[in-house]
Amino acid sequence: MTLRGRGVPTVVLGSGEALMFGRAPDVALPESDVDAQLRTTALALPRAAAHVSRVVGELAVGEEVARLRWHGSTGAQLSSLFDAPGGARRVALGTGMAALLDEGENHLLLLRGREEGKGFTDLVLVLDVAEVREGSDDVVPFVPEGDPDGAATAEAPHLERWSREWYVALALAEPWLTGSDDYPRPPSNREIFERVLFWRGHAWNLERAQRVDDAIRSIARLAFGPADDPFTVTQGRVQNVRFAVGRRAAETALVTTDDLEAVLDAQQRGAGLNPTA
Repeated sequence: MTLRGRGVPTVVLGSGEALMFGRAPDVALPESDVDAQLRTTALALPRAAAHVSRVVGELAVGEEVARLRWHGSTGAQLSSLFDAPGGARRVALGTGMAALLDEGENHLLLLRGREEGKGFTDLVLVLDVAEVREGSDDVVPFVPEGDPDGAATAEAPHLERWSREWYVALALAEPWLTGSDDYPRPPSNREIFERVLFWRGHAWNLERAQRVDDAIRSIARLAFGPADDPFTVTQGRVQNVRFAVGRRAAETALVTTDDLEAVLDAQQRGAGLNPTA
């Protein structure tokens, strides 16, 4: 199995070998088991953002299968193309999840995982699973690099809970948080205003469409990062990209199902304007 990516040293693993990767994966290398040390490689992802976990993933290669286990809290997606009805597979990875890799190319997307200027961008890793014949000399030497002291993982960029933008993001991402992402269109400005009003009993100044647009733009900058902000890299109205912003807000955990449950709980208690009471 081969792992590669832009600016990432290529690593080739054979049967019985494992790879720990993340911001500072050396902290997870086995210390007492010498055999395990010889079979395990650590890959520090170059320019990994401070909120990327020290160990985000573990790859293990067996005689017949290759498995990815996700350890990090950083959001990620695994996608591949295999010979089966429906073809493409796309999985959102969460802490503790494991997935068997398909033969051929598997793409691992680490959301907002790479520092880029003053912001963040996604990091794409390609996991290529193939049968390697004996005598192949394709192995590329690997030299660990990165954070040697394993500094504690920083908090990821986030929206302030109970803020206006947080409520707008929650209303925008609700279809994905509730499993209704086949909704034919994203919510309109009016629908977002009415949803926030229902939850809180007061919706700031969101009855004005421009204030909703402004909030969505703020959410997009945080969710995508400056380099990939759809409002700066594409032309068009807010309505044209809000579907992508809502999905991205859910994927990057700017808002979560726990947040939605907290809002609904406060609304049912009649504490929308004082949700922490």
